[in-house]
Amino acid sequence: MQTKLQFQAVLDQVFPAYRGVFGAMYSNVSLRFLHGFPTSSSVLEASEETLKMTIHALLSSKRGRSEKWMNERVQRLIEAVKQNPFRETMYESHLINLKILISLILQYQEYLAMLEQTIDALATEIEEYDLIQSIPGIGPKIAATILSEIGEVDRFDHPKKLVAFAGIDPSVFASGKFTATWNRITKRGSRQLRYALVMAVQCGLIRSRNTRIKEFYERKRAEGKPHKVALVACANKRVHWLYAILKSKKSFRSV
Repeated sequence: MQTKLQFQAVLDQVFPAYRGVFGAMYSNVSLRFLHGFPTSSSVLEASEETLKMTIHALLSSKRGRSEKWMNERVQRLIEAVKQNPFRETMYESHLINLKILISLILQYQEYLAMLEQTIDALATEIEEYDLIQSIPGIGPKIAATILSEIGEVDRFDHPKKLVAFAGIDPSVFASGKFTATWNRITKRGSRQLRYALVMAVQCGLIRSRNTRIKEFYERKRAEGKPHKVALVACANKRVHWLYAILKSKKSFRSV
């Protein structure tokens, strides 16, 4: 996003050493703290107790952050101040721009969170939303993306057409009497659907007990297929499962 690129450029002129203090640069706590303490001098003017209390206030609605975690962040801040090449900002406009950009990013994040809640609420009213989550590796967000991209499954009279729509069908090169199938996929269809399918496969391989997809992946690797090619093959397989589930209105274990 262009706003984040602008933010990073301005931060490099004000407090470049701030990166990494809170781990996730664009977390709510990180951005709100930087809005209040945008320079090395503003951090130095505050006591360690004030810094810790500020962090605690920003975490007031969250759980799981210990006293040790907050102390570590304060120490990281102090270390960042020591490493920062700028104690004072040469141009006041940099500070103004930094705060404006932080506010914009926070507003974007708030809007996206509201949008996700709306999507989740609408998705729960769709029968297929729960059905496709019966496939290990497909969670609420991936399920919502898949359904929104596929739409009505009756648009496709064969699973291969859904595979083509996702753009994970292999491209074919033909010249004269020679025809060869490349490992490259066409990438012609929905980019969002393709991404969701590959993410679902990765989740299925890493965190779930989906032995069917793991066995299929290992078989492809044993055939000499590279990791990415095996992932796409698994995504292709998963589309066939999705098609069967959406057509039959039955869960993964029943198809």
